[in-house]
Amino acid sequence: MNYRHAFHAGNIADVFKHAVLVLLVEHLLQKDGAFCYIDTHAGQGRYDLTSEAADKTGEFRAGIGRLLAAVPPPALARYGALVQAAQPAPPALQVYPGSPALVQALLRPHDKMVLCELHPDDAAALRREFRDDARVHVHARDGYEGLAAFVPPPERRGLVLIDPPYEARDELPTLVAMVRNAYRRWPTGQYALWYPIKARGALDQFHGALADSGLRKLLMVEFVATPDEALRGAGLVLINPPWRVEDPLDALLAALGPALGRPDATRTVGWLVPE
Repeated sequence: MNYRHAFHAGNIADVFKHAVLVLLVEHLLQKDGAFCYIDTHAGQGRYDLTSEAADKTGEFRAGIGRLLAAVPPPALARYGALVQAAQPAPPALQVYPGSPALVQALLRPHDKMVLCELHPDDAAALRREFRDDARVHVHARDGYEGLAAFVPPPERRGLVLIDPPYEARDELPTLVAMVRNAYRRWPTGQYALWYPIKARGALDQFHGALADSGLRKLLMVEFVATPDEALRGAGLVLINPPWRVEDPLDALLAALGPALGRPDATRTVGWLVPE
């Protein structure tokens, strides 16, 4: 519970994760029926990029700062527009909207958002941020407990984002077990499991455990910006992704590398377990 995302908000991994998240939510918006978005590790909701924490690492400059230094390409335009709209004095980049703030900007009046955050300061920040929005429900509790408690949602349609800080050594096995339990209760829900890419061995085991778990329709999406840094890139395993989303995802990732000044970045969009 010591992890604080304020030091890393808006970095390359965030840009990857949130650009894909916006694409997934846009697909949910294509149907009139209400949906529920559940965020198991919601953080603060939005982050001050002028803060001491953000300035200390400066990671946002190579991420969202680089992306918005020019006009984002069409595949990233909606995501870029949402970040720009969150600025108190555009076009100056002062704030980074986390996943709750990005999704809130896309919600319709009949949609709902459930946010879980264990860190007391961040949970309090979430409550302040969304206190005037009846569509948003904030819970100061462990995200995995929240996942077990809140699925299936009454709306029966929706998306769960699980992006823990990976402080615990057993995080990946725990994630597999908790998602299996949630899937049994809500097999038609969409799930997005985020992970950092460092050493491949643990990730290969993670992917293998998911593939052997009985879950169906598992799509792996990865973006590796550089082979030389400790955090090489990030990935998402999408469970029950939207139909034919592979091509839009590939186009998004193909645009992301050059937009971040990483023309040699590599991308992967492939099925761990097909339909």
